[in-house]
Amino acid sequence: MEETQGTFSIKYWAEDDQPREKLMLKGKAALSDAELIAILIGSGSRNESAVELSKRILASVDNNLNMLGKQSLQQLMNFKGIGEAKAITIAAAMELGRRRREEDVVDLKKITSSRAVFEIMQPIIGELPHEEFWILYLNNSNKVIYKSQLSKGGITGTVVDVRIVFKTALEHGAVGIILSHNHPSGVLQASEPDKQITRELKAAGRTLNINVLDHVIVTETGYLSFADTGIL
Repeated sequence: MEETQGTFSIKYWAEDDQPREKLMLKGKAALSDAELIAILIGSGSRNESAVELSKRILASVDNNLNMLGKQSLQQLMNFKGIGEAKAITIAAAMELGRRRREEDVVDLKKITSSRAVFEIMQPIIGELPHEEFWILYLNNSNKVIYKSQLSKGGITGTVVDVRIVFKTALEHGAVGIILSHNHPSGVLQASEPDKQITRELKAAGRTLNINVLDHVIVTETGYLSFADTGIL
C-alpha cells in the first residue's frame, strides 16, 4: 500500500521544486528526468520529496531511462514511497515513450543505409531479453512497405519458413527484403546459423527476383550489417 500520510505534496514545495508549475511556465524541455518522473508519482515519502525520490530511482539505473524502462514493478516498489499504483504509472510512461520512439522512426521508412535499419528495429527488438527475427519488405524506392516477425525465441533453420517469407513479399509487391534479428547478449557477431539462414533466403529470393539486401543484427546500443561487412 502506498504512503499517503506525511508525504511532501508538490503544492507545498519551494517554487523551484514544483515540476508541474515549472512545466507550465517554462515548457516540458526545461524539466530534468527526475522532475518529469516526480510529476508522474506526485509525492515522495515522509522524509523525501518526489524529486529526491526520483533522483534516487534514476541513480539506481545510472540515470539511464532505457534501463529504467526495463525495471519490473517489484523493483520499482522496493523504493520507499513507491507503491503499486506509482510503479504502474512509471512503467506505463516508459512503455509509451518506447512506442512513440518506434512510431517516429517507422515514419521515416526509406532505407538509405544499415543505420536506418537499426533505427527502425532497435526500438522493436533491441532491448528484448529473447531473440526475435524480423523481415522488412521494401518497394523499388527502398521504402519499407511492411514488416513482420518471422520467429521468436531463437534462430534455427527449422523456424525459417521460406515460403511464408516470399509469399508475404509477393502479397505486398516487395522487390527487396532486409533481415534483422537481435542478440540479447549484446555480442555483435554473426553465428553460422545466422549466415546459413541468410544464404537460404538469398538463394530463394533470387529465383523470384526479390533481393535480400541486408541482414542486420541489433543490440541495445549497436548493430552489425552483413552488407557493410561483406558477409552478405
